[in-house]
Amino acid sequence: MKKYLLKLSFALIVIASFCFILKHSWDSSANAEINAHMKGEIMDKKILVTYFSWGGNTKHIAQKIQTKTKGDIFEITPAESYPSNYHATTVMAKEQIEKRVEIPLKNNIDISGYDVIFVGTPAWWYTMAPPVKTFLIINNFEGKTIVPFITHGGGGEYSIKKEMGEYANGSKVLNSISIYNKGDDSTDSEISEWLNGLKM
Repeated sequence: MKKYLLKLSFALIVIASFCFILKHSWDSSANAEINAHMKGEIMDKKILVTYFSWGGNTKHIAQKIQTKTKGDIFEITPAESYPSNYHATTVMAKEQIEKRVEIPLKNNIDISGYDVIFVGTPAWWYTMAPPVKTFLIINNFEGKTIVPFITHGGGGEYSIKKEMGEYANGSKVLNSISIYNKGDDSTDSEISEWLNGLKM
């Protein structure tokens, strides 16, 4: 009985190791494929990944995109931080959105040297977070290509892609991606597939 259990345990370890190696190899191949694609599609293009993140979900996705595209990364930060309490933040955000407030930012970045700008936001009250709206309004996106990515708690991306194009006058907006919370085990491959499908 002990020999049988030892053999069974050994077999399970071998299978688990094989699955890990197979997944790692697939992820490496996917990254190599996406890197080759990006080089072909946006050759000589300067990429910036921008995002606002309250709970960390959008930041998590932004970092994945930055790793795959090899672009620069910039966090959009409001001058006045949102509360750490979730309920208090939702109340504050709802009021800002309903009053169409253009909230000031703590910092900004010169986007003039970038061709393709990924813009990430959580979906708040059926739209983008107010700091992202401000970022799009105060910067000159004429001739730029915007690529939206949205994190959400179950409601999807709503009409955020369309709204980004309206606020970023003169820009070209490519297909967006929406991720539930910070994603799951399939998120890496989902992002790679999305990037592969972008038509610059």
